[in-house]
Amino acid sequence: MTATSDSSTASRTATVPSLRGRIGCDARSGHYAVAHRYRLHLSLSCPQCLGIAITHSLLELGDTLPVTLLPAVPDGPGGEHSSLRPLYEASSHQHPGPAAAPVLSDGWTGRIVSTHAPDILRDLAERFGGHGPVLYPRHARDGIEEVGRLCEHGINEAAQSAGRLGAESPEYEAALGTLLGALDWFERRLDGREYVLGAQLTSADVQLWVTLVQLDTVHRWHLDAAAVHRIAGHRRLWSYARRLAALPEFGSHLDLAGIARRHHARCQGQEAAGAAVQIVDWTAARRPGTVTPSRH
Repeated sequence: MTATSDSSTASRTATVPSLRGRIGCDARSGHYAVAHRYRLHLSLSCPQCLGIAITHSLLELGDTLPVTLLPAVPDGPGGEHSSLRPLYEASSHQHPGPAAAPVLSDGWTGRIVSTHAPDILRDLAERFGGHGPVLYPRHARDGIEEVGRLCEHGINEAAQSAGRLGAESPEYEAALGTLLGALDWFERRLDGREYVLGAQLTSADVQLWVTLVQLDTVHRWHLDAAAVHRIAGHRRLWSYARRLAALPEFGSHLDLAGIARRHHARCQGQEAAGAAVQIVDWTAARRPGTVTPSRH
């Protein structure tokens, strides 16, 4: 794993045009919800794409919004998929950044509507939803945002930082403490609850499940064995992860081999002892589901 400096991130953000159109939110854009008009372009080894694919299945959008699956490992620099380059060029002339997934494209114009995963997720749920669970219930929106922040900063970023630092670093325990603290919070949340925000499956569960998959299939490889055993000790949380993996809307999209190929193709970090301590047997967990998500 390698880190990107704040200055380089800011520079790249300033030079790469933002492709963040919305469906049905601005009448001037002309992007309104129409069946078969739009297409998703997803690589299931990418966590953002995985979350979108799960949402697409939960909302039963297979007959409304087609999906093009991309290779697990991008074939160009910076995570670029060469097959997406024409869409990017049509949408942003001489687009300076990589042609990366996820992409929501408009078949009527041949251009990209959005590459911003959170907006895509919201538009799928709020503009095309109706057949599946209510993933963004109004009363739960603050909770969904809180879960998203904790997944990104408390788990993903903390795990990356710990793995980059290594167990010999004096800052390792602080990063690991942040990670374990976030996992403790979710462990408590799931005490007596079927889903992270209560009795209903929401977008927060999609976010958390994808984050747990990344923690076990990617970040674990750079942590020491003691740390992984402490992570695995959150038994209620990992039981929840296995239960969701058994739902076809979740488990059917889990490309373990693709995640491994993508990780090893781009990661320059050192493998640590935690790589040998598997937390979840995801292959066994992906059995046909017998539980259906709440729709109310």
